[in-house]
Amino acid sequence: MVADGMLTRKRYREVPPRVDYELTERSRELAPVLGKLARWGYEWAWSPPRASERIDLGAIFRLVPGLVEAGGALSGTIELSVTDGHDGEGATYRVVVAPGTAEISEGGNGTADAQVRGTTAAWVEAFSPMGDREGLAISGDSQLADSLLSLIALGHNAHVDVAHVESATA
Repeated sequence: MVADGMLTRKRYREVPPRVDYELTERSRELAPVLGKLARWGYEWAWSPPRASERIDLGAIFRLVPGLVEAGGALSGTIELSVTDGHDGEGATYRVVVAPGTAEISEGGNGTADAQVRGTTAAWVEAFSPMGDREGLAISGDSQLADSLLSLIALGHNAHVDVAHVESATA
C-alpha cells in the first residue's frame, strides 16, 4: 500500500525497531466509500458473533470518518474505551468530530467532551440491531455520545437525525 501511495511509512532507528504508517490524502478519500460498504454490510449481513469469532471493535471505530456525512453538524471529542480488548487489555480510541468531518486516533487523554466505556460484549449489544446501550457507561456530554453511537450503529433502514450538538466545553 505504500508503493501504491495509500500509506506513508516512517521507520525509526530504535531497539526494538518501530515503524509508523499513516494514511495519505489519497487513501482518506476512500473513507466515505468504506463507510457506505460498512453500512451496507451492517444492514444486510449483521448477525451475532460466533463464539470462535474475534471481534475487533477498533476496526468498527476506525470507520467513523467514512460514516460522518458531508454537511453533518456533529461536533466534539469522544473517547471510546473497550475495557477488555485483545488479550484482556483495554483499548481507547479518541474521535474528534467537526461539521462534516471526523478523525480517529488510538489512545486517550481524558479531556474529551464525552466518554463511552464498556466490555466487548456490551459494545456488540450496543451495535446490534436492537441497539441495547445499557451495558455501556457514558459520561460527559451524553447527547454527543448518543449521537455518535447512533451514527455508528445505524442499521436496517433506521434513520437518525444527527442534530447539532454543542461541545460541552464551548
